[in-house]
Amino acid sequence: MRYPDFLKEKGTIGFVAPSFGCATEPYISRFDSALKKFDEMGYKCKIGPNAYLSEGIGISNTPKKCGEELNSFYLDDSVDAVMSCGGGELMCEVVPYIDFEAVKEATPKWYMGYSDNTNFVFTSAILSDTAAIYAPCAGDFGMEPWHLSIDDAWKLITGKKLKFSSYDKWEMDSPEDLPETAPYYLTEANVMKAFVGSEEQSESHISFEGRIVGGCLDCLANLVGTKFDKVKEFNEKYKNDGIIWFIEACDLNVFSIRRSLWNLKEAGWFDNLKGFLIGRPGAAFGQDIMGLNQYNAVTDILGEYGVPVLMDLDIGHHPPMIPIICGSYAKIDFADNKLEIEYVLNN
Repeated sequence: MRYPDFLKEKGTIGFVAPSFGCATEPYISRFDSALKKFDEMGYKCKIGPNAYLSEGIGISNTPKKCGEELNSFYLDDSVDAVMSCGGGELMCEVVPYIDFEAVKEATPKWYMGYSDNTNFVFTSAILSDTAAIYAPCAGDFGMEPWHLSIDDAWKLITGKKLKFSSYDKWEMDSPEDLPETAPYYLTEANVMKAFVGSEEQSESHISFEGRIVGGCLDCLANLVGTKFDKVKEFNEKYKNDGIIWFIEACDLNVFSIRRSLWNLKEAGWFDNLKGFLIGRPGAAFGQDIMGLNQYNAVTDILGEYGVPVLMDLDIGHHPPMIPIICGSYAKIDFADNKLEIEYVLNN
């Protein structure tokens, strides 16, 4: 696995929009605030041509132009790290225009984004053997003040921190009248669950380690069976490490979550397993449809593997989120309703 150099002081951050651009409020104000913060911190900001656009369907521009922007910034030697402007809906259509061979041959640089950015964060590791960061997009760095999770993401991309812990509270919903640059609206106590097989083990001390990959299930399921699906080859390459999957969902209901996990399972994605990290589901949190909820939608599919399945974690669409280095070796520890993730970058 290739790991980029960490972002140095006074380095240059490139901002691209392979999914949504910052074309409406509050995203414009959040992005502008983030740019101001980075400038005040002494960093240079290079803004891609699609950053403020909404000329595509579910993405900032046409798939070809979005791919061209990502390629050019990743291959630009004057750019030290790349951040995505936002998530969105149809970055899958951009994937055919991303030059993964060029990424694999280029000097690696950190790419940061989440949600629809799974289409690069995950594929960069799988296809180009190059680690990337699943963490908040650029606009979240414009909040005032920064939440600890934003500070964690920044310390990760700058190489100041490689071990992270879960947070005390999370955001279910936020009022519409908050200022554009308001911090997360944290009202819910963080209560995580642990399963081994189908049995809940939340009171147990659970630890495991291995190669960590994953992202947003909405996106992962779309990649199955495409020419970009090289997951079985990846699993075989890193079988001695074992594979940890981190998975979270955005728009999927509980039935869609179950169907998508079945799809990944039957495609052979879950070979050489060490465990699963499952984030709080976006639309499906608290759902119960015909006896199916966010827990048995997962455990009924994944329980057969007999490995730890940690759920309701700080990953994904109900912030805050622990930054994850997709493709890295990770050590996981769960005890007393606290999750710790440590990244090991020497392998």
